[in-house]
Amino acid sequence: MSNAIGFQCVECARRFTVAEIEYVCTQCGGNLDVLYDYEKMATQFDKARLAADRNFTMWRYRALLPMEDSSPVPPLTVGWTPIYDCPALAAHFNLKQLFIKDDGRNPTASFKDRPSALAVVKAQEVGAQVITTASSGNAGCALAGMCASVGMPAVVFVPASAPAAKIAQLQIYGARVVLVEGSYDEAYDLCLQAARTYGWYQRSTGVNPFMTEGKKTAALEISEQLHWQVPDKIFVSVGDGCIIGGLWKGFCDLEKLGMIERLPQLIGVQSEKASALVDAINGDGVVRESAAATLADSINVGRPRDATKALRAMRESQGGGVTVSDEAIIESIGKLACATGVFVEPAAAAAFAGFAKWCEAGQIKADERVLLMLTGNGLKDIQAAQQALNAPLRVRPNFAEVERALADSGFSLPHAH
Repeated sequence: MSNAIGFQCVECARRFTVAEIEYVCTQCGGNLDVLYDYEKMATQFDKARLAADRNFTMWRYRALLPMEDSSPVPPLTVGWTPIYDCPALAAHFNLKQLFIKDDGRNPTASFKDRPSALAVVKAQEVGAQVITTASSGNAGCALAGMCASVGMPAVVFVPASAPAAKIAQLQIYGARVVLVEGSYDEAYDLCLQAARTYGWYQRSTGVNPFMTEGKKTAALEISEQLHWQVPDKIFVSVGDGCIIGGLWKGFCDLEKLGMIERLPQLIGVQSEKASALVDAINGDGVVRESAAATLADSINVGRPRDATKALRAMRESQGGGVTVSDEAIIESIGKLACATGVFVEPAAAAAFAGFAKWCEAGQIKADERVLLMLTGNGLKDIQAAQQALNAPLRVRPNFAEVERALADSGFSLPHAH
């Protein structure tokens, strides 16, 4: 049986049993937290059992997830993405240690495979025939891939402005793609209406409380992969707010179980052109809907759907929020790739840009350990990356031209012997 025992509204604090609720609070419409029996969890989940477990996917944590013991999971390998120690970058920023976690290594190349895999599990548990989501691209691609792996139909609502690579990925998995000539927020509203009208299972962020639970598996992995010594600070890009909320939920679960001794500070990073959550955490705490126009499509959100959980994560962790320019985001794609060999999309690069901005402002101490949560692969949006590139050298098939071109470009050539 699942260790989940109910839900609690993040707005009005009303509690519900598992059987009473489907998506949101029936009293105020607020988003829900999943509640667990931690005493029961502790009898099933500990460091020794994890050390012996050879299932290196997100499902090694299924005792901490709201699912039945017998529930089948999608066959794709989701989770247990690598963490890289980056000593050269740490030295450059005068830090004790800097890590990056590359979730672009998931099956559909983004963090969103985690919640989408759990969404498919929950949809199958209730016998759903079709599953739907609104997406700026990655969540839809993740859902489409997970659904393809189990033969379940998916309908994805996505703004027509989404990167061409993501739209192609959605289609190649066989999802029914609805391109909306409007914003992500408008696509989201249409998806909600379609799910209500046709009875489809709703995966969308904010509405479905289980998405936070899928996203928290990244925090569980970070803790275990770093031998239960969590970083001092974690930087993560923020759009709807569900990822940072999920990370906080995961770390809090581990603390309640006595598996980590302290909690990290979580810093949410947004573009200056889509900054409702950071504006709120750095201001009066009120989230105000605004136009979103950042080139980082995965965080191009004007009306965050999981705002309360996101603000709670930044506030309770004593972390904070930072905005960065789109120009800094684009520059960070190349800087991060050249320094680490990891190629990320703009939203993931925003985490690095925010980290660099805090370092320059003296907001990170030299003895701190920092992790950047990188949420998506750079091949998701080649057009954005190309904005940061110099033109390649072009020559005729003549070696003398090669030498001249290399020398003119400033490339250091050894003297001939």
